[in-house]
Amino acid sequence: MRSTRRSLVSSALVGALVLAGLPAAGAQPGPAAPYLVGRGISDVTGPAAENGMMGYSSFDQKTTGIHQRQRSRAFVVVDQATGKRVAYVNADLAMIFRAVQEAVLSRLQARYGATYTRENLLLSATHTHAGPGGYSHNLAYNLSVLGLQKQTLDAIADGITESVVEAHEDLRPGTITLGRGQLTDASVNRSRTAFDRNPAADKAHFPNAVDPSMTVLRFRQGATDVGAISWFATHNTSMTNKNTLISPDNKGYASYRWEHDHHGVRYLDDRPGFVAAFPNTNAGDMSPNLNLRPGSGPTEDEVENTRIIGERQNREAQRVFAGPQAAVTGSVDSRMRFVDMSAVAVDGRFTTDGRPGTTCSGVVGASTLAGSVEDGPAIPLFHEGMTSPWKALFEPLQVEVPQWLKDCQYPKASLVPTGLIGATPNVVPLQVVKIGPLHLVAVPGEVTIVAGLRIRQAVAAEAGVPLENVLVQGYANDYAQYVTTPEEYDLQQYEGGSTLFGRNTLPAYEQEFGRLAASLRTGAALPPGPTPGTPPFTGINLQTGVVFDDKPIGTSFGQVRTEPAASYTRGQTATAVFVTGHPKNDLHRNGTFLEVQRLVDGRWTRHADDGDWSTRYRWQREGIANSTAILTWAIPADTPTGTYRIVHHGDWKSGWTGAITGFTGATRSFTVG
Repeated sequence: MRSTRRSLVSSALVGALVLAGLPAAGAQPGPAAPYLVGRGISDVTGPAAENGMMGYSSFDQKTTGIHQRQRSRAFVVVDQATGKRVAYVNADLAMIFRAVQEAVLSRLQARYGATYTRENLLLSATHTHAGPGGYSHNLAYNLSVLGLQKQTLDAIADGITESVVEAHEDLRPGTITLGRGQLTDASVNRSRTAFDRNPAADKAHFPNAVDPSMTVLRFRQGATDVGAISWFATHNTSMTNKNTLISPDNKGYASYRWEHDHHGVRYLDDRPGFVAAFPNTNAGDMSPNLNLRPGSGPTEDEVENTRIIGERQNREAQRVFAGPQAAVTGSVDSRMRFVDMSAVAVDGRFTTDGRPGTTCSGVVGASTLAGSVEDGPAIPLFHEGMTSPWKALFEPLQVEVPQWLKDCQYPKASLVPTGLIGATPNVVPLQVVKIGPLHLVAVPGEVTIVAGLRIRQAVAAEAGVPLENVLVQGYANDYAQYVTTPEEYDLQQYEGGSTLFGRNTLPAYEQEFGRLAASLRTGAALPPGPTPGTPPFTGINLQTGVVFDDKPIGTSFGQVRTEPAASYTRGQTATAVFVTGHPKNDLHRNGTFLEVQRLVDGRWTRHADDGDWSTRYRWQREGIANSTAILTWAIPADTPTGTYRIVHHGDWKSGWTGAITGFTGATRSFTVG
């Protein structure tokens, strides 16, 4: 974990004040600063090579380097009147799994005791499909990654924990304001035929079949802006399943633009900075691929689409941030309980026919395997005679779906009873977090816009607040795939086939989230619900690790094989190739594999790193154990003229002792003019 930003003495003092629910720095609670607010950020980037990527379920999509690093952004809010708090996290990940929630809670509670619990800690993901996978304990989500990748899980849990710790230690008297906007050119409905099956009254909320709403929270400490959370519904899938570089995708780019380009944040510098989170809401049927083809729309270039869709979110968020805002006042509170979604008795108030219904154990439908053709295909069809290495992974799923379960899941073409064998979760965490008037409904899945509307309506009715003050926070705390309306479910598009618990999945969520909202309103406690068990097959891993690193005879690790040119102009790309070791030897989390250094007053200073949009770190295996690092820098138009060089930081593993040794190599200097 990186060093804290304050001395141990001051950190301990601030922590003691915060734990006591008192303001730091001698400030007194009052109307001008009803809350303590803190923000934090850290690196959650996993292995940059030979790790299956999470999201598209493609066996061929394995990491080969880094475009931009993945980060976790955290905000802690403490109600000074009551001492109650919530910690909100949004991370550049595909999903949050319960394995992550448990690991983060274990780390936080070892440090802070019972200050942070399942009830007041909300973990959410942006839903990028361009990051390392293998961090779930449920087998279905590790299949294409070849099993549990502990290095990935640890990187994510450590980084999220660090971001919360940083936000905790940053707590200061502050204010929160709320603004709203509309964004109509960053999403399209990828399942319009299913959307059109919904009643006219529901569709009337979304005239263009998209949810254009953007909600922005602005955080201030005293008179200083310290961060923002900007919710907007669009899939974080501008990068396709052909991409193999780690990327936080369009929402990560939006964060980078606001933090790095507009506020001057340099992530490797040891100082606080502005934190801009861009979480998802009910994005289940919202695609950023405006032409309804993977990597297409507004352009035919997936990287440029990532930038454009990210910039559109950033631009609208900053407009709302700078415009009229309403002061956030009122209590901070939260409720969370586990619900067995395989056996919810649903009241007729929530079903489409007015009669009591039920949910059933999770089943993957045939249409799930087809994937969403607008964003990317999924796993090829199951078949007999699978050979190594897939056979050992797929065999546990070759289970016949019982007839009673097929009947409950009708009209789904049921393929795999993943819930019965623990490959997907049946017991999931449901949570509602309240920050003043704003209610965040933490759903462990992907919610279509009409399904989100109905959940929001149920919560608003129970909480006694306007609909606009209730947001679905998707991809939160665990992952149980999609949530569609019963009408959408009947059509069995990709989203319907991926709605695990049957036709009454959404009605069950409406009912259960309504109960949580009522509990918040009345102050009554709810039972915690069933304790989730440990899924089977959690330890399976068929992905080989690093055996040893080698290099061509007569070379050394870090040696430059291809030098950059002697000079460049802005807009050109500088390239260097190094002899390197495997990136799994050291993830360089909160560090970098790449630096662009500039000569300033006779000293080399860091100008860019592998977290920047302008750089690329590509790793390439050569033969059995040799590898090269290909580092590129697309020189931005605003780059200062001067003298530069490219530096590579890496590590190699000895085949004799297993020892890992770090190295650094640097190119010759070149000019930018």
